[in-house]
Amino acid sequence: MLPLAVERFVEKPDAATAQTYLDEGGYYWNAGMFVLKASVWLKAMNKFRPDIGQATQDAWDKRSTDAAFVRPGKVEFAASPSESIDYAVMERCPGSPFAIKMTPLDAGWNDLGAWDAVWNVLNKDANGNAHFGDVLTTDTRNTLVHATSRLVSLVGVQNLVVVETPDAVLIADKSRSQDVKQIVNDLTSNGREEHTLHRKVHRPWGWYDSIDDGHRFKVKRIQVKPKASLSLQKHHHRAEHWVVVKGTAEITNGDKTILLTENQSTYIPLGEVHRLANPGTMPLEIIDVQSGSYLGEDDIVRLEDTYGRQ
Repeated sequence: MLPLAVERFVEKPDAATAQTYLDEGGYYWNAGMFVLKASVWLKAMNKFRPDIGQATQDAWDKRSTDAAFVRPGKVEFAASPSESIDYAVMERCPGSPFAIKMTPLDAGWNDLGAWDAVWNVLNKDANGNAHFGDVLTTDTRNTLVHATSRLVSLVGVQNLVVVETPDAVLIADKSRSQDVKQIVNDLTSNGREEHTLHRKVHRPWGWYDSIDDGHRFKVKRIQVKPKASLSLQKHHHRAEHWVVVKGTAEITNGDKTILLTENQSTYIPLGEVHRLANPGTMPLEIIDVQSGSYLGEDDIVRLEDTYGRQ
């Protein structure tokens, strides 16, 4: 079938209108898959929503690069109005100089936008349960469990969604699983970081996993790629103990540079300039024990960085 001209979009019609569309035929769902030149997209954005266009340009102008990543300016990107590009631009295109066409796609469709939708499409046991990971149940029906890092056990429950990750655990009535967005809003309003900063965080040089923390201490497992290094940095509020558990570490500690191998350790005093690097050909792993009055990720003063971070 040849592409068809799009006359207009109707956003979330009521049940009666939607039924009429189905009965009459000739109407299509917008799958949100767009193919066009970036230059055309930017022109349309600047015509219909110049505020978003300007915020996008500002974020691009303030971009930084590290390894294979291009990172838009964080402050500028956050300043962009929070609106779906469908509403802001695409739905305004019909009848404008940016006329659009659509191609029908008969590939089946299920909007997996919430956990109950995921449960609907999964294979289930005789009791209607769909489980991933280490899960044990007794007298349990119509549940979805996604266990990532530990055993999850259910007894005598039904119609639940349980999602276990190293960061947090979600338990919801299956019919209310779309309301998880309220939890995200609450995390934001309460100044919490769980929705933006995960326990395991990937960086251009490798990753770190925050395996424990408490009052005035935090323990991380850090892996550094071969030939990679962290930034030359210092901290105002914490000291660190590093223990090498795998590979070879090249450590800058003040005016000294030392090599440590498995089971060797060093101490980084509060305020001391330091760097961790992996000079070897295999991944380097260390255990980093931090102690101090403040242990947030923003207590990093970068003096030099291979990846252009500030």
